[in-house]
Amino acid sequence: MILYPAIDLKDGKAVRLFKGDMDKATVFNDDPAAQAMEFVEAGCEWLHLVDLNGAFAGEPVNAAPVEAILAATKVPAQLGGGIRDMATIEAWLSKGLARVILGTVAVENPALVREAARAFPGQVAVGIDARNGRVATKGWATETDVMVTDLARSFEDAGVAAIIYTDINRDGAMQGPNIAATAELANAVSIPVIASGGVSSLEDLVALKTCGAPLNGAISGRALYDGALDLKEALEALKDG
Repeated sequence: MILYPAIDLKDGKAVRLFKGDMDKATVFNDDPAAQAMEFVEAGCEWLHLVDLNGAFAGEPVNAAPVEAILAATKVPAQLGGGIRDMATIEAWLSKGLARVILGTVAVENPALVREAARAFPGQVAVGIDARNGRVATKGWATETDVMVTDLARSFEDAGVAAIIYTDINRDGAMQGPNIAATAELANAVSIPVIASGGVSSLEDLVALKTCGAPLNGAISGRALYDGALDLKEALEALKDG
């Protein structure tokens, strides 16, 4: 199981939100590229990046810090937030991004997800963010009637590389991930699932790894910044099984 350290970008800085609220942002690093290097030096195999402003704006806003991270690091990175057309997907992948995450468009324009997955095999993931089992879009500001499992299953034959499942109520709250819902989703689809939201301790990672579903990985942010989770120690624990 891969541990993906998260770097959420707001106004050019690395921040963490509390339950997805843009007004409840804590700045953890003014230099996102330096933060990325810290994670890489600790041994991470991937980076998870989110353009928070972009998620609301519907287009890339924090392109400069993302490009700085890509220039400074050699590990693959995935990015979500504001990626809603083919031109933006192509632009990011051409700049060295390993994987784009499509969230809002997965609900509003699923044909784009299919087109992108065909054009860029292995480089397109779907981000499913949910409150109480229902999908939220546009930076989590808009709640839909779409159920998580229904949306995930609709992409079974599309060739997407992964589904990143975030329980919004757990995100940044340091209350542990929604293991039951994550396992249920991972067992319902053949697409690799990455857990996100609430991963705040080594115990959480172990619980996800042994949840009875074949998870690809887990994303952690606030716990790494707060020191509740030691990245080096966590990577060793996952490696040792």
